[in-house]
Amino acid sequence: MATEVKTTCPYCGVGCGVIATVGDDGGVGVKGDPDHPANFGRLCSKGSALAETLDLDGRLLYPEIDGERVDWDEALDRVAERFSRTIAEHGPDSVAFYVSGQLLTEDYYVANKLMKGFIGSGNIDTNSRLCMSSSVAGHRRAFGADTVPGCYEDLELADLVILTGSNLAWCHPVLYQRLAAAKAARPQMRVVVIDPRRTMTADIADLHLAIRPDGDVALFNGLFKHLAASAAVDHDYVSAHTSGFAEALSAAGTLDEATLAEATGLAISEVAAFFRLFETTERVVTCYSQGVNQSVAGTDKVNAIINCHLATGRIGRPGMGPISLTGQPNAMGGREVGGLANMLAAHLDIEKSAHRDQVRRFWGAPALASKPGLKAVDMFRAVADGRIKAIWIMATNPVVSMPDADAVEAALKACPFVVVSDVLKETDTTRHAHVLLPSLGWAEKDGTVTNSERRISRQRGFLPPPGEARADWWQLAEAGHRMGFSGAFAYTSPCEIFAEHAGLSSFENDGRRDFDIGAHAEIDRPHYDELQPFQWPQPRGTESATTRFFADGGFYHPDGRARFVAAASGFADRLSAAFPFTLNTGRVRDHWHTMTRTGKSPRLSAHIGEPFVEIHPRDAMELGLSPADLVALESPYGTSIVRALITERQARGNLFVPMHWSDQFAAKARIDALVPPITDPVSGQPASKNVAVSARRFAASAYGFAVSAAKPRGLDCAYWALAKAKSGWRLEVAVRRAPEDWVGWCRRIFDLPGEVEPIGYADGPSGHRRLAFFDGDRLLLALYLAPEPVAVARNWAVEQLSISHGDLRLRFALVAGRPGADKPDPGATVCSCFNVGVNQIVAAVRNGCRTVEAVGQTLNAGTNCGSCRAEIRGIVDGCLAAAAE
Repeated sequence: MATEVKTTCPYCGVGCGVIATVGDDGGVGVKGDPDHPANFGRLCSKGSALAETLDLDGRLLYPEIDGERVDWDEALDRVAERFSRTIAEHGPDSVAFYVSGQLLTEDYYVANKLMKGFIGSGNIDTNSRLCMSSSVAGHRRAFGADTVPGCYEDLELADLVILTGSNLAWCHPVLYQRLAAAKAARPQMRVVVIDPRRTMTADIADLHLAIRPDGDVALFNGLFKHLAASAAVDHDYVSAHTSGFAEALSAAGTLDEATLAEATGLAISEVAAFFRLFETTERVVTCYSQGVNQSVAGTDKVNAIINCHLATGRIGRPGMGPISLTGQPNAMGGREVGGLANMLAAHLDIEKSAHRDQVRRFWGAPALASKPGLKAVDMFRAVADGRIKAIWIMATNPVVSMPDADAVEAALKACPFVVVSDVLKETDTTRHAHVLLPSLGWAEKDGTVTNSERRISRQRGFLPPPGEARADWWQLAEAGHRMGFSGAFAYTSPCEIFAEHAGLSSFENDGRRDFDIGAHAEIDRPHYDELQPFQWPQPRGTESATTRFFADGGFYHPDGRARFVAAASGFADRLSAAFPFTLNTGRVRDHWHTMTRTGKSPRLSAHIGEPFVEIHPRDAMELGLSPADLVALESPYGTSIVRALITERQARGNLFVPMHWSDQFAAKARIDALVPPITDPVSGQPASKNVAVSARRFAASAYGFAVSAAKPRGLDCAYWALAKAKSGWRLEVAVRRAPEDWVGWCRRIFDLPGEVEPIGYADGPSGHRRLAFFDGDRLLLALYLAPEPVAVARNWAVEQLSISHGDLRLRFALVAGRPGADKPDPGATVCSCFNVGVNQIVAAVRNGCRTVEAVGQTLNAGTNCGSCRAEIRGIVDGCLAAAAE
């Protein structure tokens, strides 16, 4: 009989509930949990494809030392011995943990306790430093604690929703659909999108402000001054619950129209329209994400936004307030347990002796860290210069995701001792590990996560651990035991850790701390197993409830007042003659982080199968770029080669490149290698959204596209990009100098049997060539070559891996690269949930579909997660406009 397990999605910070079904044959299905208050049954394309990412291909199944399999005792003994010896010889600050928002709260808690409480160093930081630490710093400056005031319901209750630095449609799709549904139900609701790019999110906007990169502080300072001169300021609230209003207002500067236009890049009419909307609308929610946080002024951006909400008293009431949208599934949980180098567990401050004393006594910690540790960028600098001599990396891939990524890789190469806990054996980071430890994956994990609205949910395992994989908390606890801290790490289950975490949250908490889940401090295993999603705070003796903060003040500074924070409006222009473009990095709809999970799914790779750069048509023309050309990007820190995507959605002088591609999936696409290691001075968050780069056409002598049953190995091309496909792989290549023997190249790269001979043709004058290899009726490899980017029906070619080619006509069609009339090419994938291509949507429009809804009724496209609806709308509008000409 099939079993159902309720768990939580492992992708973004929305924290969607998932129901996983395991059949009698071991097959897994996933669907949204209709009872979970974050998503009410909705899932995005990534969540819907979770079952496709659970295979054991590439999994790290056994501990390894220097590439050799060992047992757990030997591996953990080595870790404990090397860390202990390093600490004894060089002090506690000579070691570090670099952890991840992919960890469960229980994992995070044990890591923080071991490093800060018992090793005695603050040197534990997290990849969440790269996505939300500016929000943390802004909250702490304004509120006295890292408190998210509101909840998701506020997006539906607001009359004005501002999305700044957030591509909600692609990065938090389920929230986008909740907002879109609310707007459809109440057409008078207004949405403002503030983003240099016209992303898919902007298609829902009543007003899109294509702001200059890092112009946000000036814009919200201008709004603050505008509000101060209007009737919108709630003087009673400001007087009763805040301090610093006059000083922050004065620090905002004069900001006349010319200054504001220069700093923001916006027309004064656009700015005025935005200011009027905010001034005249009571129920306002401002959502912000990486476009705000990932900046040298990220913390000031956050505080400039919060200033406007404090000034109007629009905070903590239904449909009002600032909401930080976290990027990872448990970035919030990491914040709760002190996963950042400058925080203690339970939202306590490492800088305060009284707080340190509380934690020391609760943990019985003999050597609690007395000062903050090194934040992520500084941590890897310390690895590079030898101050850190041993580092343990868990559930993250810093060689891809850190700024100045090539320098991070060089640091790990030179580090005397590197431990990596991961689910995959081969990543850009694991290749530098002295000890590799196999961790549990999403389907096997057991613990809790916290989403962006402070809601704690259970992740429950529904598959057995593969090989010898073990929970991250177990690995840490075993290491702590071997380092001599046995009594403090004698955990036998995640329930015990969660109960201790809850107990610390309520320990000597007289209500002057926001984070309190003491109601669960005595939780036992049966209740933990059945734990329902709940929002914190939930102190002892209280029931679970939806809560908001600060409607009536009650801030967490000692005087109970919020602080208006002076935010500097200055703009630093990093461009030069050598580096004239501004690079912005970010995510795409169907991939996640460094693709260690989504890269397994053919469906998710079908939408966008290779790294690309968005560039404005005028910029492309000046660079001599045609659609699908390759582009070489360069900064003083690194280089990258990506495909040109020419689009008017991108502003002139600006480029966008996604951050997902690693050396496992492309030749030279680790885009964070170009990002400088400069950070916000308060939060330590890197500035990944405003990078000065150069761009030029990358000249190749030959371009290729291939579909293959086997994964290619040893690719030696100047450019290549690999993606999982149904029944095999798809590959893009480009070479500066073509091999003399392409058949021999194919045999070597794709490990083809020597007896298999190709069919195909070569057109010498044009430089076009086709090769296809078959094993009986089964296609092994089809390769299409040309002196320019190859024009071939790619999704149709991928489908050829799944069909029999006994009919010679099918083989000839394959070599020609054109489907027959009875097998139309679906075109590039638009809807990943239902595998619907652009050509199918165009055909539906020509057959009478005039709306997105009609296309959905005909093809199902856009009817599941909805994150492709903006693209479908663009196709429909384009077809209808063309037909009207």
